[in-house]
Amino acid sequence: MAFQKAIRGTALVGGGALATVLGLSQFAQYRRKQVNLASVQAVDCFDIQLKELPSRENQLASLQSNSEFDILVIGGGATGAGCALDAVTRGLRTALVERDDFSSGTSSRSTKLIHGGVRYLQKAIVNLDYEQYRMVKDALHERANLLEIAPHLSHALPIMLPIYKWWQLPYYWIGIKLYDLVAGANCLKSSYVLSKSRALEHFPMLQKDKLVGAIVYYDGQHNDARMNLAIALTAARYGAAIANYVEVKNLLKRKDPVSGKMQICGAQCQDMLTGCEFEVRAKCVINATGPFTDTLRKMDNQCTENICQPSAGVHIVMPGYYSPENMGLLDPATSDGRVIFFLPWEKMTIAGTTDSPTDITPHPIPSEEDINFILNEVRNYLSCDVEVRRGDVLAAWSGIRPLVTDPSSKDTQSISRNHVVDTSESGLITIAGGKWTTYRAMAEDTIDVAVKNHDFKVGPSRTANLFLQGGKEWSPTMYIRLVQDYGLENEVAQHLASTYGDKAFEVAKIASVTGKRWPIVGVRLVSEFPYIEAEVKYGIKEYACTAVDIISRRTRLAFLNVQAAEEALPKIVDLMAKELNWCEERKKEELDCATRFLYYEMGYKSRSEQLTDCSEISLQPSDIERYKKRFHMFDKEQKGFITIIDVQRVLESIDIQMDENTLHEILNEVDLNKNGLVELHEFLQLMSAVQKGMVSGSRLAILMKTAEENLGSRSPIPVDRSCGGF
Repeated sequence: MAFQKAIRGTALVGGGALATVLGLSQFAQYRRKQVNLASVQAVDCFDIQLKELPSRENQLASLQSNSEFDILVIGGGATGAGCALDAVTRGLRTALVERDDFSSGTSSRSTKLIHGGVRYLQKAIVNLDYEQYRMVKDALHERANLLEIAPHLSHALPIMLPIYKWWQLPYYWIGIKLYDLVAGANCLKSSYVLSKSRALEHFPMLQKDKLVGAIVYYDGQHNDARMNLAIALTAARYGAAIANYVEVKNLLKRKDPVSGKMQICGAQCQDMLTGCEFEVRAKCVINATGPFTDTLRKMDNQCTENICQPSAGVHIVMPGYYSPENMGLLDPATSDGRVIFFLPWEKMTIAGTTDSPTDITPHPIPSEEDINFILNEVRNYLSCDVEVRRGDVLAAWSGIRPLVTDPSSKDTQSISRNHVVDTSESGLITIAGGKWTTYRAMAEDTIDVAVKNHDFKVGPSRTANLFLQGGKEWSPTMYIRLVQDYGLENEVAQHLASTYGDKAFEVAKIASVTGKRWPIVGVRLVSEFPYIEAEVKYGIKEYACTAVDIISRRTRLAFLNVQAAEEALPKIVDLMAKELNWCEERKKEELDCATRFLYYEMGYKSRSEQLTDCSEISLQPSDIERYKKRFHMFDKEQKGFITIIDVQRVLESIDIQMDENTLHEILNEVDLNKNGLVELHEFLQLMSAVQKGMVSGSRLAILMKTAEENLGSRSPIPVDRSCGGF
């Protein structure tokens, strides 16, 4: 009875709010439809693209030979690439330079969601904040547009909000229904309520105790780095001169003949790969450098005040069995008030994010504290039958959000994602703040300001409903043609179709022959992921210049499993060296640089520190004796250590063949003092860490256990890495 009264009372209060929001929503929707109609007509009139992408060398030549561009965009993240695409499709002569690789910063380190922001809508309603409401409304429109223009890289994802208290059910139900209503015609699918039993059917790993039910709503998900790259490549196909690894050293200025003031007229640039310096002249310069916004603004004027307050968000990746394949989870109120998403992504599980003030750095490092915070929150929502282990963290990264704020503000969690477009006295246009989902609208607002400031004779934005590279001819069944026409594995074909869209056939054409009956073509970089060697060659055509570009942004291997990425590195470097004529010294530099990237920025350092020389051995006496017995099966001579020869001898006795390089890698994972041997105390440290869940999927531990169990049977049992965890 009490619950029914609560429902009635909440419904009365919520009904008025729903009606108000619905009225605003429908009016805004009508206005948006009028704009969309005009943009669709504009796109139909502007559909001239280059069939072949210009090479990076040709792009650099264009930057240097053009006397003056209309627009120079500095920054190759989602917003910068969006600005370049918006400008060039209006008919403006456009250039873009990026100090690192496209999407090398925040744009590749997101939660992978395309969303309006449920929590921002909650704040808008509670605080009666119309600006927050408008931001959510615009973001939901942009969400629908992005799902439409890049269908191969994005899709709708159901997200479950578990309910553990009866009073929360009507509260969250009204909030989620408001989210649907604000989306209006752009609502992906209607949200719905699940009973406890139905919720557990959809998400069997969920904590059962005190579960009342769940609410499921829909948002979008995408491959963020590939989406960013698609935007940049689309701009290039429409004629923009874009180049990565080009750093702006200084801003060029000249005196305006009318006002007498110094005005920005371009930038002094340097090719980071060759050291060559050159000038890029432009009537308008746009600062779209994300967290580094204030660095460029101070290059313009040392006295300018900061407008960005950076916030760090850490994410972790865990094996796919931690979540259903097609259902995410939202924890709306963590122990410290933050929001945690738990989502399936690329057949793995991504969890995050944290939100804390940070210093600006081009190489953010995920901290062990943040990783453990996320793991603890995940434990709160998963069944006690599921052991959440630190060793199951396959990758971790930190991204810096460029939030717009008052410099005196310290609480980054209360800052809106609203963007600002600012023009300095010298004419530098800065676009700052915002969120991934609204990149297109941010770019449109920015170019509108540029057009107004410089009186460019062009029309309105044409990017709404403009397909990004790979999206126009893509279909959900396209991968079948790849299987049938080229003899690719089903999993590889699906991956190529969802990564490259209608350009997947270009990748398939250059795929290497396997020499097997099936698949005919498509040699994998690593066995457990569908990335193939041809993607390295094709990635170079997409302006990949380093091994890090390949493992992190052309493929997503580093973001999915750092150990697998490290395993693939030598092959990737060899393939790139062949295409780019690298010498042995350059190959070594690339290997070292990519290894450092994995070690620090992708969480390998935090993970490897779970097993160190000083790791405590906390085993029961009976366990110690059991593990000693297992160890001495390999150490027949009682030397106190085992070598590759010892392991090979035991494996051969049970008919298992493994090459020497693989065995060396397996022993090296446990060889703490790096003397080429695994000593007894190192093995006991490993087994202690495995028992505590700090290390999982150790190949040596699994190998030795398998040998012990099967030594008498002599039956050949394949030994593979379990989940790839360390």
